[in-house]
Amino acid sequence: MFSQDSVSPADSPDVLSLPPFVQVQGVFNIRHVGGYSEQLVALGVKHVFDLRSPGEIASYKSATPVIEGVTVSHVPASLQGFDPISLVSRLESFQTNVVDTFVTLNDELLMIASSSFDTIFRHIVDKPDEPCLVHCTAGKDRTGVFFALLLMVLGVSDEDIAKDLCFDDGWSGTFMPILFERFKKQPAYAKNPVGAMNMGSSKPECMLATLNMIREKHGGAEEYLKKNTSLKDEDFNKLRTVLTLAA
Repeated sequence: MFSQDSVSPADSPDVLSLPPFVQVQGVFNIRHVGGYSEQLVALGVKHVFDLRSPGEIASYKSATPVIEGVTVSHVPASLQGFDPISLVSRLESFQTNVVDTFVTLNDELLMIASSSFDTIFRHIVDKPDEPCLVHCTAGKDRTGVFFALLLMVLGVSDEDIAKDLCFDDGWSGTFMPILFERFKKQPAYAKNPVGAMNMGSSKPECMLATLNMIREKHGGAEEYLKKNTSLKDEDFNKLRTVLTLAA
């Protein structure tokens, strides 16, 4: 998975220098997807897909970079329920039941992000020789669900998906304070730091529950994508051909 956010180099924890993370000046939580029996294409970014809304970009003053030879596409996937009033209720849910709240959030995301996901999947299918970077704000929710779908299509086990896309407690302990510094400017986050920290977490049990939800409610990744995007059987076959290595 690749995720982008601005951070001072002095704030970057040492663990970010270790695989699967990739060192990029001024950016944290950018890393390779994969590393298991299904190896994804090597990093060599030609296209960036930004899942953030214009409001997010303006709010956090994180301008879109201009990089020679790299195309940037905005494919916003913005959940409802993050206005000041609704956010209070959302944070209370994260404070009391992290797993179920993440599953509900990710199910909402599947419904509102299908067009954005379709654009990215089409790029991977139609232009496999142009590796892409996908990011949102924290690089774990919208980005995480996208790559969870992709890895499910590739046949990666649930345990490996969770291991690949989630953070361990040690890394979260250094990463979360950085992210919380941004969020706490909003009163709702400042008043419920436990809910805010839980919302910013990325625990394997939440991903495993999300994968189960995708299967039980949507019939699995391929069925969800068939119903909600332009992908067809031949596209899934091509994804597996271009993104995996023969055993």
